[in-house]
Amino acid sequence: MPTDNDGIMIVLSSPSGAGKTTLVNLLSKLDNFEISISHTTRQPRINEEHSKDYYFVSEEKFKRLIKNQEFLEYAKVFNNYYGTTRTPVIDNLNKGKNVLFDIDWQGADQIKNKKLDYKLITFFILPPSKEILFERLSNRDMKDKLIVDERMKQFGRDVLHWINYDYVVINENLDKCYSKIYTLIEAEIKDGSKDYDLDYIRSHVDKLTT
Repeated sequence: MPTDNDGIMIVLSSPSGAGKTTLVNLLSKLDNFEISISHTTRQPRINEEHSKDYYFVSEEKFKRLIKNQEFLEYAKVFNNYYGTTRTPVIDNLNKGKNVLFDIDWQGADQIKNKKLDYKLITFFILPPSKEILFERLSNRDMKDKLIVDERMKQFGRDVLHWINYDYVVINENLDKCYSKIYTLIEAEIKDGSKDYDLDYIRSHVDKLTT
């Protein structure tokens, strides 16, 4: 049974290229914060390591894990499966560790719907503009213009899910974005006051979607 000494679950989601993975990696350097390592059927990118960045598995193995109901959440994104297995997450939470999730809105919805007895804080990360997002995607390891175009189209759909998150943070400056997320997590844990302007976020989303 969960207790007051348990860890909390912290979800970071974003459209592709908005910076959630970098932010999760920064947060994981804090004491008592652990990244939940996802399984995926996609191929590793340059510099990605098995069991550190992801568990890279075949589609056959992934579907076997689905059949055995081993996922806390899973989704198919850009023709590849991604998912979080339940056991390591629950084990870490029961040991008092805070678990970080680098997942998309589909996965975040599934975790919320599981209604686990652990505190959950969800963040949605947005770019400062569509132009900057396009630039970031183009500079990544995806030189293929078709891939960048596909992700920009997906951005228009993904951004609409911001409303389902506890907090939306704009990643214009990485250090400031990280500091904002850290401050909000601390305020949530300690029941402190939260510096969060929902009207400003709403206005920013309107700019991104027009």
